[in-house]
Amino acid sequence: MTTISGTDLTTLLEWRYACKAFDPTQKLTDAQWATLVDSLHLAPSSYGLQPWKFIIVQSPELRKALRAASWNHGQVEDCSHYVVFTTLKTLSEAYVNRFIQHSADVRGLDPSALEGYRQMILGSLVNGDKAATISYWAQRQAYIAMGSLLTTAAYLNIDTCPLEGISPPDYDRILNLDSTDYQTTAAVAIGFRSKDDKYQHMKKVRFPVEDVIRYL
Repeated sequence: MTTISGTDLTTLLEWRYACKAFDPTQKLTDAQWATLVDSLHLAPSSYGLQPWKFIIVQSPELRKALRAASWNHGQVEDCSHYVVFTTLKTLSEAYVNRFIQHSADVRGLDPSALEGYRQMILGSLVNGDKAATISYWAQRQAYIAMGSLLTTAAYLNIDTCPLEGISPPDYDRILNLDSTDYQTTAAVAIGFRSKDDKYQHMKKVRFPVEDVIRYL
């Protein structure tokens, strides 16, 4: 397996920024996009439950409508690929059962071997105290996947811009999510920076390491 040095990785993380202006003429290759899809598909989540669905908006008409629901951010239309992160509104026993059955199928197990795990998930997320705030739990999981996407893109020298400056209810309406089990959480624009984006030349602002890392 090919590895990357810590110094090289740090350089790429320094290079990454929230791209404010994409070059609309530059598009990801199929191979680049396939790797980014893998970064989403393989992202970790609590219990491995993957309470998300990633909607890739390609339609120019939908992009235009979403831009209006995104404080008129130009990235929505100008980027190569636009990913809307949607998450489960609720978590049902049926969803958990499907996950357990799929896990058993993938690993060649009898589902009964995972019964203890199933009961633990149900007791924590479906029938326990967390059930009342499960939509917030699902949204937190989506940000784990977003981090995986942003880091992978940086590794490939691909630009991104995570967007929370959007109207989730309007997104839900535009994307016809109201009658589904999912709701909009955030979005990420992906592509290549415009040479005219002044923000790419600005120094990254972070508090000193000692202010944010604590050893006990």
